[in-house]
Formats: sequence, C-alpha cells, structure tokens
Amino acid sequence: MQPAYAQQHLMELRLLRSFIAAAEDGNISKAAVRLGMTQPALSRQIKTLEDELGVPLLERGAHSFSLTASGDLLLREGKGLLERADMLEHRIRASAKAQTIRVGYSPSLTAGILAPAMEAFSQLHPKARVELSDLSSLEMVEGLQKGALDLVVTVPPVKEVPEISWVTLQQQAWRVAVPRQHALTAKASLGPKDLHEQRLVIYNQREYPDYWAMITGWFKSQGINARVASECDGVTSLISAVEAGLGVALVVERIACLIPERIVLKPLKPQPAPICISAGTLERQSRDKVIAVFIEELKRAGEIDYHRTTT
Repeated sequence: MQPAYAQQHLMELRLLRSFIAAAEDGNISKAAVRLGMTQPALSRQIKTLEDELGVPLLERGAHSFSLTASGDLLLREGKGLLERADMLEHRIRASAKAQTIRVGYSPSLTAGILAPAMEAFSQLHPKARVELSDLSSLEMVEGLQKGALDLVVTVPPVKEVPEISWVTLQQQAWRVAVPRQHALTAKASLGPKDLHEQRLVIYNQREYPDYWAMITGWFKSQGINARVASECDGVTSLISAVEAGLGVALVVERIACLIPERIVLKPLKPQPAPICISAGTLERQSRDKVIAVFIEELKRAGEIDYHRTTT
C-alpha cells in the first residue's frame, strides 16, 4: 500500500509543512506562532490537506488533538519527503552559483574513491570547484582547524578532535609491501614471525603520529622486533623506499593501484585493526549543503569501490 502522500492527489509542500509543525508541537496555537500565521489560518490549511487526501489526519477535542493512523503515517513519511525536497531545492539553487571546496587527501587512501566522487559531484554542481591538496594526516587536521580546508579524506586521529565530525567512507585491510627480490615474496601470506627482525619502511612519526603509534603498537603486541630503516613523508617516498629495497612496509590494500611492478603486496594474518577511511569537516560546516552533497558522493564511491574490489 502506498503512503498517503503518494496517492492521486499531489499535496502542496506548504500544507505538509504546516501539518508537520502542528503535529510536532502538539498544539495548533504554538505551531501557528512558530510559522508566523494565525491559528484559524493554520487550521484551514490542515483541513485543506485532509480534503485533498480524503482522510482525517487529526482527531480534534475541545482543547487538544491527537493524530489518526493516517496522520501518524504522514508525519513520519512527510519529514523525509520535505528533507528530499529541501535538498533538491538547494541543489538547483547551488548550481546557479560557484562554490569552492578545499579538500585535503591522502593518495594511498583515496584511490578509487575520490575521482569518481568528484565526477559525480561535478554533474550535480557543475559550477562548483574542488581544490585538492595532498597532505599528511597532521596537516589535514591542522588545515581544518585553521580554516584552510573545508573537507579532508583520511583516517581520523586516535585522539578525538571535538570540533571535527567524521563520516566513514570505507574500511581497508592491511598488506605488506615487499620488494620483488625479497625472500618474503616466496610466501603466499605473511605472519608476525615473518616480520620479526625485518627492516621497516614507515611514515614519519611527526606527520603521521597515529599511523606510527598503530604500527609500533601492533608490532609490540605481536612480539615483533623490527628496525626502522626509513621514515617517509608520504606515499610516493614510501613506495620508492620499498622499491629500492630499503625494507618492507605495512600499507592499506587500497594502495595496490599505486604499486609498481617491482613491489609485491602480501596478505597479513593476523591483521591489525582495519583502517577506517573517513571524511572530516568542522562541526560549524555540517549544515553546508554543497559539502554534504560531496560527502554523500564520497560515501557512494566508497561503497561501489569496496564491492568492486571484494567481488
């Protein structure tokens, strides 16, 4: 059975807003004040809505009212309808003006997510611009806090930053990046004992403190003693160090598309906790509808990419 608002009569959104305001307040007089109209005018609008739908929405008493079953259904379903209508209106208005979204990202985490999200977003907001900055995790958090960035795509820091909110895009498992000439390439998968006494290539501690803490903490929990052979300032230098044979590195599986032929990615069992790739924004920007649309496209791209790479 279709909900009431999907029947033959197409209700006006203005009438729906009036009904929802009254239903939420539980009092027509209070709702009328909130809507900036008189009580009789609001009552007439609700009656008009009932006439259009052909069903009673309120059970009226002497000084109060309650919702009928149809009214309760319309309240629940109508909220979602108004949200979608508001989003559509915003998209139409936003398409007429330019907006720039400054995005900090990590290439090793966003491959397969960022590009398709930007393509889909540009179709919804053709006049909006997206400025990309390849940054470390520390630089991204600082960029948000200082107002230099509007959005970041990275792994949330272990220590919560109160003014930043995060939306999960994708979870990624870990792999071991091994030079092709390394003895470990002969193994189908690697375990903690295979990493014991190995030379380790790792992101540097200052710019990637959470990565450093996670890797070293997991090594300690597994009884692995590894020597840090190279600290890198980004994914490009990390890949170059592994390719040059300086050591092995723990990386997320998403990095596979960036790996050259002279490096092999090996499964790792048991796994450290999976990496949670997320989009972060300042709390005060949470109501920016254009940024919200971009985050939705990032989420959609993350889901599609995950199913594509796991099937």
